[in-house]
Amino acid sequence: MALKTVTREFEGFLEDRKSRFLAHLVPFELFDSRLDELRKDHKKAAHIVTAHRRLLEDDRIEESGKDDGEPAGTSGMPTLRVLQGAELINCAVLIVRYFGGTKLGGGGLARAYSGAAQDAIGNADLIPFQKILRKTVSADFAGSSDLEKRVEGLGLTVLARDYTTDGVSLTVEGPEDRLTAL
Repeated sequence: MALKTVTREFEGFLEDRKSRFLAHLVPFELFDSRLDELRKDHKKAAHIVTAHRRLLEDDRIEESGKDDGEPAGTSGMPTLRVLQGAELINCAVLIVRYFGGTKLGGGGLARAYSGAAQDAIGNADLIPFQKILRKTVSADFAGSSDLEKRVEGLGLTVLARDYTTDGVSLTVEGPEDRLTAL
C-alpha cells in the first residue's frame, strides 16, 4: 500500500439538481482552521460535511466522516471511502453544500458527496507519503563535524544541539528511511 498525501489545498466541484457541492482537500494540520473559515465564509450553506485520515504515532490510522445534519451515512462515510480508496493519509476533505431545492435521496447524496471529493482529489498534486520521525544521535567532539555533514547530506532537520562534556547530541527530524541511514 503506497500512501499519498497533499501539501496544500485543492478544490473540487459537483452540481446535482441545482445543489452545489464545493470540496476542499487540505493537509490534516489545516483541517480545524479551514473548517472554521468555511463556516464563516459560507453562512448560507446547508451543510459542511467532513472526512479525514491521519497516521498516529503508533502507526494506527485515525479516520472519521461527519454528516453535519445530512441523513446518517449518506455523506461523511462516502467521502471517507473516497479518501481510503485514493490511499490518502494526513489529509481531510471538507465539502460545502448549498441546497438546490430538490431532495437527492440517500443514494444521490452519497454519489454527490463522493463525486465532489473525487473531483478535488483529481485536481490535486498527490505526493508519496513519508513518515516523519525524530531521533537523537551523538558524537564526540572529534566526530561532531562528520555527524553534522551526514545529517545535512541526508536532508534531515536539526531540532536541537546539546553540548556535553563528551561531545554533542543532535535531535534530528526527517523521513523514516533517511533516519535509518543515519
